[in-house]
Amino acid sequence: YGQTGAGKTHTMEGVNEPSELRGIIPNTFEHIFDHIALNSAHDKYLVRASYFEIYNEEIRDLLSPQKSAHGLELKESSDSGV
Repeated sequence: YGQTGAGKTHTMEGVNEPSELRGIIPNTFEHIFDHIALNSAHDKYLVRASYFEIYNEEIRDLLSPQKSAHGLELKESSDSGV
């Protein structure tokens, strides 16, 4: 959440090189897969990822191959929350 041009995308994605300028997302994936590589000899892992964008009160799944014109539906339940 923030003003246009404030650096939200850069913070999340960064740039590939130099590695010090990589953002939160690539660093997170590197950390996860480095951990898996160190422990995969005796453990099994299932990794699932979601990448959502909230823009103008519309939610979009950025990893979905099907681009929806109306965005995703937000559902709430009194039992389980959002």
